[in-house]
Amino acid sequence: RKAQGAHLSATSIRQALTEVAFCLQKRSEPMAPEARQIYKGAEKMRTPLPLKITQDENRKVYIPKTIQLKTPIKHILFGTSSSECEVIQVDRQEIKLSEDLFSSLNIPYSSTTQVFIHEDNLYVGPLVGIFTAGFSESMIRPIGDRTLFFAKLLAQEKAVGAYVFIFGAKHIDWDKGTINGIFHSHNGWETIEVPFPNVVYDRLPNRRTEKHKALREIKQRMHHEYLIPWFNPGFFDKWEIHQLLEGNHLVATYLPETHISPTFTLIERMLSKYQHVYIKPANGSLGLGIYQVIFDRETEDYYCRYRDQDGKNRLQRFSSIESFINTHFRNKQLEHYIVQQGIHLLRSDHKTIDFRIHTNKDEKGKWQVSVMAGKISGRGSVTTHLNNGGVVRTLTEIFPDVTECKKISDSLKQAALTLSEVIDSRQKGHIGELGFDLGVDKNGSVWLFEANSKPGRSIFSHPKLRKYDKLSSRLPLQYAIYLTETTIKTPEVIFK
Repeated sequence: RKAQGAHLSATSIRQALTEVAFCLQKRSEPMAPEARQIYKGAEKMRTPLPLKITQDENRKVYIPKTIQLKTPIKHILFGTSSSECEVIQVDRQEIKLSEDLFSSLNIPYSSTTQVFIHEDNLYVGPLVGIFTAGFSESMIRPIGDRTLFFAKLLAQEKAVGAYVFIFGAKHIDWDKGTINGIFHSHNGWETIEVPFPNVVYDRLPNRRTEKHKALREIKQRMHHEYLIPWFNPGFFDKWEIHQLLEGNHLVATYLPETHISPTFTLIERMLSKYQHVYIKPANGSLGLGIYQVIFDRETEDYYCRYRDQDGKNRLQRFSSIESFINTHFRNKQLEHYIVQQGIHLLRSDHKTIDFRIHTNKDEKGKWQVSVMAGKISGRGSVTTHLNNGGVVRTLTEIFPDVTECKKISDSLKQAALTLSEVIDSRQKGHIGELGFDLGVDKNGSVWLFEANSKPGRSIFSHPKLRKYDKLSSRLPLQYAIYLTETTIKTPEVIFK
């Protein structure tokens, strides 16, 4: 790279070394015992079969005798490619395809596969496409700063028995019905032409990109013309999620009092009732643009905590709500904000604690908790986000008492799973993962502060939580297997 004139900063060198170290890890590393404690279903994954090439036959497929066939198989499919074939059952626990079939189906390489049989068709794969944007020209880091994240996702393909690739709008050839997918193997990143996938996992990076008309049209066309299920579309709006949940008795108790387009009068009323409130952008993320307003009943002053444009935590005093609004919202419209009840949360060393919980669907389409962590706010910070000075801690680090830790852990798990099921039942499309920011007050009640459709992964920087990084990367691919099999056998469930 230096010979090509690239300028390497200290940060880029560290990132490159991290990626090299990751690529050198053994793909067959077993799941950590601690991970199994969170997600018990991980031990029950269906076992994938090796998929190999044989060169001495034409249109032959060899499958184990343990696979029961109700009718003779006439066709083999990979993604949206299909071919006539002759199936022969053997004693070996593997799948072998003749070289001509391997080539005509556009299977990229020998790996492991799941096998689905429906009527007279045999499906191998699944072929999973991860749709995103923000590609670079370099095949060393083809998705820029997010390359390592995608490498971790693709590293799980062999364990689950799937072929997984990354693609964007520019990689699709609609006339040929193929995609120049970006794959990651022991050879590094490479581009390989494959058929359209069985399922698409949406990993568009932000709301702005998601709104592009061309990207929305790709999703619509694949979903409606090619009947390809597309999961995890869209980013959540805080107010829409609040409205979606507040009418459901199972989760309404988790919701702080929240209002859209707050007025002076409303903010003052809520401060009088709760003593502090949060004013947040309805479409915000990463803790940006949040204000905490505190009312001091003794002095009748108002205090505001926020993070300024230079990334510093600030505390200001105001004599009235009007002066606060005129200072911070002079050029902003409050109609794009929500005001939310402040909660007196559990604290550690006088700093507030909230909790990040990730939930994922597994290969049975069932919600599971994949990771839990505590986040402790930085000094003077309005949120617990790491970019605001917050720190990540495991629950056992925060609550050394075993009984207390289990009680809070169980409450958080129950809340996260219930919220996942309710959101899933009320949102359009297919959701495979969610992230929740939850709080626990001094009475032990759980509160929902935010739900994310594409949760960040900053908590995995904690050494004791890195083992869950692999688990939460594996589960979306397991859910893709579920969507593939369901689409093949009962498509009315997916396209209802």
